[in-house]
Amino acid sequence: MFLDELLQAFFNFVHPALRRIRPKPPNGRPPRAAKGVRSLEWKRKDLLGLEGLSAEEIHLILDTAESCKQIYEREIKKFPTLRGRTVVNLFYEPSTRTRTSFELAGKWMGADVINVSSSTSSVAKGESLRDTARTLEALGADVVVIRHSAAGAAHQLASEVRAAVINAGDGAHEHPTQGLLDLYTIRERKGRFAGLRVTIVGDILHSRVARSNIWGLRTLGAEVTVVGPPTLVPREITQLGVRATHDLEEALAGADVVNILRIQLERQKKGLFPSLREYARLYGITAEKLESAGEDVLIMHPGPANLGVEVSEEVARDPRSAISGQVQNGVAVRMALLYLLTGGRAQDAVLG
Repeated sequence: MFLDELLQAFFNFVHPALRRIRPKPPNGRPPRAAKGVRSLEWKRKDLLGLEGLSAEEIHLILDTAESCKQIYEREIKKFPTLRGRTVVNLFYEPSTRTRTSFELAGKWMGADVINVSSSTSSVAKGESLRDTARTLEALGADVVVIRHSAAGAAHQLASEVRAAVINAGDGAHEHPTQGLLDLYTIRERKGRFAGLRVTIVGDILHSRVARSNIWGLRTLGAEVTVVGPPTLVPREITQLGVRATHDLEEALAGADVVNILRIQLERQKKGLFPSLREYARLYGITAEKLESAGEDVLIMHPGPANLGVEVSEEVARDPRSAISGQVQNGVAVRMALLYLLTGGRAQDAVLG
């Protein structure tokens, strides 16, 4: 007991930010919110998508991520905020960035993190998602992060377990944590959303990233244009409040942010465009094509990028590119979500 108290005192001394994000203050009562702190509390059990989230809820997550990033940038990155909690990463599809960042987020916050992949679990023996959910529940999972090829899988899981569920991508439906880290990156670089002209380029048809970005950006007041080949831009996308075009030059004109989607090479087998070379010629983002965008345009890509196809290496390395920063911001956003979904009170900690 004495050792625990000594360790807590050490962490609080080394990391002043930690005093602001502990789930339970020592006196059992939350401190009075400072001037400028958002008073909203996180009340949802799960994060299944950005559709339906209010602007206040999104900003609450981004504010909390800002506090978490201060700790992420320090030399000593481990602290006991989620000590005693169990986070399960349940991935039915391959992932590097998302799974690794959730693993880092959980471990840095002191949680026990368990990685489960479909190829090495009982799923390979025919176990259903419902049975897997009940197993995780019995093992005492506090948070389950799920990626699945079927749209709606995260919603089904959330209805089966008491644990908090975070959607890490379900089919072509949504990828809310990628959407949130993109929003965080835009706010960090641009400082606002209202009136920003954001262009999303590429495979809109299959992109869960595009849909989460659209829901979040529209909620926060940005103007969104989507552009790509006719076969990759569904007509009904305009029902989400965006402008759709197939003219890249028109879409890039005056853009403040350009978010370049990965061309999913596995889709090329379906003949949705003539060839990768043809796609690169018409829709690949190069320095020359970016000249019509705003001078300080922010360049983004969820990764992994197919250099020379959807984006040139020159653009990916451009000082205006935030591609590397998005990876770092992904850890901060996922730390914030783990904290909020396990009962953290961000409004007592993060300055708006």
